[in-house]
Amino acid sequence: MGTTTNDGPSTTTDVRRASDRRPVRRLVLTGLLATLVAMVATTLVAALAQALGVDFMVSGSDEAIPLAGFATVTGLFSVLGVVLAAVLLRWSAHPATRLVQTAVTLTAVSLVPPLLLGDGAATSVALVVLHLVAAAVMIPALARSLRTA
Repeated sequence: MGTTTNDGPSTTTDVRRASDRRPVRRLVLTGLLATLVAMVATTLVAALAQALGVDFMVSGSDEAIPLAGFATVTGLFSVLGVVLAAVLLRWSAHPATRLVQTAVTLTAVSLVPPLLLGDGAATSVALVVLHLVAAAVMIPALARSLRTA
């Protein structure tokens, strides 16, 4: 009678692990591309607002928000959205639905500071619009990617 040895993981296990990572990779790539689009979109809208006379002064500060600041903050929070989407993909039975619910709630909460800190109605409205532009890019892109995962 022969003996059976286990020399390591089976090919089936290796294939399964590799295929389990594919949706996450696709999600991250989609999310990073959407992040770049959101950064460009918010920066362009902020530049347009500045050209129309919005000064982006924040109460309690002597300086206006620079255009690069819009890109940076959009990039940071968009990447956090990608991380949230990856976590939901791993641990939620309905990741796309949970992402949309969470992201819409967080977007609504993010509209409060611009309304409180904007130094003038034009700045407050422009900041709210910029939050909505970023959300309009990121939420559908991540939700779509989660639905196909």
